[in-house]
Amino acid sequence: METQAQLAPLVAWGAFALAFVFGAVGHKTNFCTMGAVSDWVNMGDLNRMRMWLLAIGVAILGANALQLAGLVDLSKSIYPGPNFTWLSYLVGGFLFGVGMTLGSGCGSKTLIRIGGGNLKSVVVFIVAGIAAYMTLRGILGAFRVEVLEKASVTLSTGQDLPSLLGGGRLWIALAAGGVLIAFAYASKDFRSNPDHSLGGVVTGLVVVGGWYVSGHIGHLAEDPDTLQEAFVATNTGRMESFSFVAPLAWTLDYLMLWTDKTKIITYGIASVAGVVAGSFAYALAAGRFRWEGFRNAEDTGMHMIGGLLMGFGGITALGCTIGQGISGFSTLALGSILTFLAIVAGSAATMKWQYWRMTREA
Repeated sequence: METQAQLAPLVAWGAFALAFVFGAVGHKTNFCTMGAVSDWVNMGDLNRMRMWLLAIGVAILGANALQLAGLVDLSKSIYPGPNFTWLSYLVGGFLFGVGMTLGSGCGSKTLIRIGGGNLKSVVVFIVAGIAAYMTLRGILGAFRVEVLEKASVTLSTGQDLPSLLGGGRLWIALAAGGVLIAFAYASKDFRSNPDHSLGGVVTGLVVVGGWYVSGHIGHLAEDPDTLQEAFVATNTGRMESFSFVAPLAWTLDYLMLWTDKTKIITYGIASVAGVVAGSFAYALAAGRFRWEGFRNAEDTGMHMIGGLLMGFGGITALGCTIGQGISGFSTLALGSILTFLAIVAGSAATMKWQYWRMTREA
């Protein structure tokens, strides 16, 4: 019987490989969830929003195909549980949307930009990682637990749509995924650019691959050491796919406590490294690597505030534009859908504020 020690490298390398592909393709196609909102709000251009929705649609179909095939159990991830913390989803999602706009990109885009030589994103990474850790286990965590999470509803079933509707996973997944994919491809302009399909489809498939690596390859029905079910090399102790807020905190923790032999490279840590490496490899191959720094003190401050809000908001809402916006959404969890909407609202509101501020100064 396989042990956690034997499976952990497979999970970590699997996460790294998938994240490497995501980092390279994300850099090539300019996949960016903040950019998707910006193009829509500021220019009326929906192409990158369609790319994001295409990724969600592909992830929904793929994740639920794995579920129906008996290869994974999505209910054993953090998203579809019966504890519906509605205020955390709304506040955390909105603040994350504000933060990613001030910080020039969400957690995944921050890693992609680091791979391309952006030093501003290094600062955002560090600030967001520290804020995320403070929200997980520190002073911000006390506020999260004692205030925001008190506003919750405990459902009699899981919060995923099939559970809430009493079944029909196949048809719900087909309908939700199909509508999103059909909307993406309804635009001739979207269809005419291969990068749009590449970015959306690959991102969705990477999330599906993450569920398979963590939920199937890394799953032990009975750990021979504990005689309990286990998901190997995950920080949550549950099956995981891609998310890029808490893994920033775990990565900093691992690097700072490198000599602590109890620390291992988990799915999240490997995924952070993989995105940076993939983006860096593509940047070098395509001649896109450029050093970039802050313009001035205000630019520095805005990015630091953005990182702080992303770290707090992403943990509070249980994920980011990838974690909740694609991975969580693929489980058809109601909280993930609510968080997705709150993130978009927070980002759009911040862009409107930035435009108002710019016109006033002009």
